[in-house]
Amino acid sequence: MGAMLYAVIPAGGSGTRLWPLSRAGHPKFLHPLTGTPASLLQATVDRLAPLAGADRTYVVTGAAHAAAVARQLPALPEGNVVVEPSPRDSCAAIGLAAALIARRDPDAVMGAFAADHLIADPAAFQAVIGQAVEGARAGHLMTVGITPTRAETGYGYLQLGAAQGPVRRVAEFREKPDAATAQRYVRSGDYLWNASMFVWQVRTFLAELARQCPDLHAGLSRIADAWGGPEQDAVMGAVWPTLRRISVDYAVMEGAAAAGLVATVPGDFGWNDVGDFHTLGDVLPADAAGNVVLGDGPTLLEDCAGTVVVAGSGRLVSAVGVRDLVVVETADAVMVCPRDRAQDVKRLVTALDGPDTRALL
Repeated sequence: MGAMLYAVIPAGGSGTRLWPLSRAGHPKFLHPLTGTPASLLQATVDRLAPLAGADRTYVVTGAAHAAAVARQLPALPEGNVVVEPSPRDSCAAIGLAAALIARRDPDAVMGAFAADHLIADPAAFQAVIGQAVEGARAGHLMTVGITPTRAETGYGYLQLGAAQGPVRRVAEFREKPDAATAQRYVRSGDYLWNASMFVWQVRTFLAELARQCPDLHAGLSRIADAWGGPEQDAVMGAVWPTLRRISVDYAVMEGAAAAGLVATVPGDFGWNDVGDFHTLGDVLPADAAGNVVLGDGPTLLEDCAGTVVVAGSGRLVSAVGVRDLVVVETADAVMVCPRDRAQDVKRLVTALDGPDTRALL
């Protein structure tokens, strides 16, 4: 399947629901949360390797993470780590990569893949992306859809339209509905989760970006035109802060679906968005009692079950007789919560965002 597409991996965010393991300076995609020594980012690049070699793989990341990304991915050419001066959300990151690829190869097919997802079956994933590439070559803006297992309000939804071989038209692209709407979607059987994986011809995407967000398209074009030249840094510094901060879902995909331009390939390859410690406990290898242990530090669990332990500082982490807890220990913080409250860890991050405690983020 080699060299089917250019792969773009936006690597940003701080993973607030995985605090205190994931921090602003060392976010979750740099951590080995895969059940192997590989980080989430490294695992993403590895499963894309049969589709896009290192020279066709780009990572878009913040200045604070660029050195760590380069260290973890030494096979990537230096110019393939694209550094954004400040977070401008996914459309600016993906759009800049698309504009750079278009100048290198105007006929290119590009895929955008999050840096922090787990995939259980890489071969099935690669087969699905191969189908998406064919859909992209037919002129569609392609997504990968996942069959919902619950009424999740944190994901986007794809309403299925007519079938065209393995490709299904997307009648509606709906970002993050409320709980009642999500329940209705799941009951209907007509919706898939949007896995935030996109495949398209760069010219098709950039044309749609220009139609819906001409200001954003114009700014990214200015940066791409200067890329690699003596004015690159000056143009980037002047233009990037002015770009609209918006996700690619809102900026392009919702409107493109309404115009009949979006299609999807359903994927069944063990996909998980590693958003919180409860999810980690579900997807990573566990002992006979359902306990999951991460980190290099020593642990001692006696009569425990369903507990997620992160031992990160080298001190012994021990527990007796606890059920369904999350215990995270790092050099400067300890966090404990019930597994069914794992989503609420982000509330601690909000509470710590003050002048005296911001260093803990």
